Amino acid sequence: MTFIDGKALAQKTKETLKIRVQTLKEKGITPGLAVILVGENPASQAYVRGKESDAKSLGFISIIDRVDESISQEELLKKVEQYNQDKNIHGLLVQLPLPKHINEKSITLAIDPKKDVDGFHPVNMGHLFLGNPLMIPCTPFGIMRMFEEYAIDLEGKEAIVIGRSNIVGKPMATLLTMANATVTIAHSRTTDLPSITKRADILVVTIGQSEKITKEYVKNGAVVIDVGMNRSESGKLVGDVKTCDVAEIASFLTPVPGGVGPMTRAMLMEQTVLAAERSTGENLV
Repeated sequence: MTFIDGKALAQKTKETLKIRVQTLKEKGITPGLAVILVGENPASQAYVRGKESDAKSLGFISIIDRVDESISQEELLKKVEQYNQDKNIHGLLVQLPLPKHINEKSITLAIDPKKDVDGFHPVNMGHLFLGNPLMIPCTPFGIMRMFEEYAIDLEGKEAIVIGRSNIVGKPMATLLTMANATVTIAHSRTTDLPSITKRADILVVTIGQSEKITKEYVKNGAVVIDVGMNRSESGKLVGDVKTCDVAEIASFLTPVPGGVGPMTRAMLMEQTVLAAERSTGENLV
């Protein structure tokens, strides 16, 4: 069994990005990433610190716009439009979740699709589902890069995605389909889930339940991608897969932490660079 080292692959990705950033800087363009952080959610603050660290290490213009939780939806929309109009900012995201009085859908719709480096805007989702991706949700994008790096063949394979969210499950299924896998989406209400998942050559787990998936759910020799990030009762960070159990029969497995998470952030950086490249109008990608 091989653990897929997301941390090492993320570092490799960033080394490649540094070369692309240098090429842009030689043309007078520095990639710019702006993150709007509303309130003081500890998890959100930790995520944003990681993004800021990555951006600075790559030589980006990095703006973290921290605003009070009491900000009105109208004021937040004005901030989004400010960065939409800023030619020095190529990537823009509003860190989720947002306070209950703010409509997340309205905020997502307000972001310029060309700057939507999270890949959540309906315009970008539409391009993805039509087979012409421009900006891709970063977690599925990172997982596809893992398959590529580890030479995991998807052609004709049976792939099961457990989870149907708009930011992971659905786009993951679309990308696997584009890679010629035969794809099924399962979820928390699927009847007799183990009978479905045990068919999978490729199993992507994003169900949001701590260590839910044991070897009883997994086909011998399957590739298992664990997207989960949960805290156990003891406070330990664990995934949706019971690693020690599934490692006995899987051929490849992503650890938690150090698997999917680092690649999600790396893909955010890559899409910021891509947006900066596209801003030159030279059709570099």
